[in-house]
Amino acid sequence: MQCNPLGVFIEKQHGGFGGEVDECLSMLEVSSYESLPLSLMMGINGALFIQPVTRYAEKHVTAEIMERFNRDQAMGGLMITEPGYGSDALHMQTSYRNENKGYHISGIKHWAGLTGWADYWLLTARKRKDDGGLARDIDFFIHDTRNEGVEVEEYFDNLGLYMLPYGRNRIDAHVPESYRLQPASTGIKMMLDMLHRSRLQFPGMAMGFLRRIMDDSLRHVKTRNVGGKSLFQYDQVKERIVRIQSWFTSCSAMCRYTSEHAAITRDLSLEDVSANSIKSVVTDMMQDAAQSFLQLVGANGYRLDHMAGKGVIDSRPFQIFEGSNDILYQQITESVQKKMRKSGLTNLYDYLSSSELTSQASEYIKKYTNFSMDQNLSQRKQVILGKMLGYTVSMNMVIQLGERGFHSQLIHNTLEVLTSDIRNLMEKVHHTKDIPPTESVDQDGNWFGFVNA
Repeated sequence: MQCNPLGVFIEKQHGGFGGEVDECLSMLEVSSYESLPLSLMMGINGALFIQPVTRYAEKHVTAEIMERFNRDQAMGGLMITEPGYGSDALHMQTSYRNENKGYHISGIKHWAGLTGWADYWLLTARKRKDDGGLARDIDFFIHDTRNEGVEVEEYFDNLGLYMLPYGRNRIDAHVPESYRLQPASTGIKMMLDMLHRSRLQFPGMAMGFLRRIMDDSLRHVKTRNVGGKSLFQYDQVKERIVRIQSWFTSCSAMCRYTSEHAAITRDLSLEDVSANSIKSVVTDMMQDAAQSFLQLVGANGYRLDHMAGKGVIDSRPFQIFEGSNDILYQQITESVQKKMRKSGLTNLYDYLSSSELTSQASEYIKKYTNFSMDQNLSQRKQVILGKMLGYTVSMNMVIQLGERGFHSQLIHNTLEVLTSDIRNLMEKVHHTKDIPPTESVDQDGNWFGFVNA
């Protein structure tokens, strides 16, 4: 922290390096090449605290807080999730009332990264009305932990990401009136802007992680000999390396896109398709690359001091926090269906070819998407289709990166891999059946009773 890495998120007028998105992503990349949890810590501070405060807090409050970040290496986090309301954040029960020229906030939050560490918290709550009910909208408040009011009731023994403390926090805090964030319209729209901005920056954390896996995997398979030849000469090994390199290339394309589309001055509340696609696809790629890396290095990957096993465990929660990927994929499909209805389009290819996010990629997958879209898909088919759409958005970004002169062989290979995966996903959409699960498994489900029957 001595070189003030969080200064890249802070504007120059507040003593930082400028808050330029490409520099923020580059810092996250450098961090995650060495340690994914370290990069996540930087990402939490930057995307979930510094940027929201910069965009929505009163100017004198922002100046005061950023001075402390620069001077004392302070840290800040965000509390949204509650024990009974994870993905259902809009129904959170933490509430506030106006009190003593400020706000009294009470409730319980959990799974907030930096639990017990953060010097500042963004607390989310709904207003308690006179009749005892809660308002629909959500408000954000900055809490300085020097004023107490956030008590850690339990630290969780989290699986992986050991550097970061998580836990359950009881909120009973008073926040000054000026420490409430000021949305341009509604709190829900402000929250969407924050979450979309954060999701768009996930490639920064993924970039160094994927580059490290690519470097270490390639080094390992070139130097490890099995059966009288290096692992690199085996076809299945080459297939895994190609996929790892393709995910590295896709993430590079996402970093380029985010750098040019997620400036702090832009309202990103409506950028759901791009943000949800980038977050869900790149985190799936992180896990897939980690699994391949572990398979390539074999038993050595199960040593606690080896990155392969740690990479599998540490990258897995990225598919869950800030929006479970299953939910985000469903939301991508629903958003595209809504846009198609609004524009009067029924053919999926027609929509993809007309959308700025997918127009270039659409030509690669025309024969798989040239059909009339069913507006009444089951949820499981919505999830599969959403993943296909996310991959298509990613492919579009890869094409654009190739046009800038990025490594031509990597671009070619990546487009081949993405086209193949999109084809397979479309096959699943068309052939997946809505098979219901069995509600219980009794004695008829015990194999032992059928031996020599």
